[in-house]
Amino acid sequence: MSTERPVESVWDYPRPPAVDASGETVEVHLDGRCIARTGSPLRVLETSHPPTYYLPHSAFERGVLVPVPGTTFCEFKGEAAYFDVVVEGARAPRAAWLYPHPSPGYERLADHVGVMPGAMQGCYVEGERVTPQEGSFYGGWITSRVRGPFKGAPGTLHW
Repeated sequence: MSTERPVESVWDYPRPPAVDASGETVEVHLDGRCIARTGSPLRVLETSHPPTYYLPHSAFERGVLVPVPGTTFCEFKGEAAYFDVVVEGARAPRAAWLYPHPSPGYERLADHVGVMPGAMQGCYVEGERVTPQEGSFYGGWITSRVRGPFKGAPGTLHW
């Protein structure tokens, strides 16, 4: 039996976004080490965006997520709080976030942390290195499992 997952078009993802329990093995690496690993990530799937993976807070090494001031607001998920991701030899400023009190319909995201893959040394899904979504605003993870075009590149802000 094949465990290969079908290729998804981001243009088939819904708006408002959906939360999907993927069951894939996900790793986050910084400064030469794996700082988070889980087999139970959540994916947020939104039209025109590659999936954003959210890992359980408990999947991260103790002490690597350092809370920082400031929040942002998502019209769907609610108010996000931010973290610097810190290991002995590296600091990725405001590179991770969570929704402490997600909006109705997104409660599953509580206690799950999103990571900007472009700010990490590497993020992996089922052993495949992720390509970060273009731009500095979105945190999408591009793998061979998804097809675009993707929002985030210059000129796509108002898609």
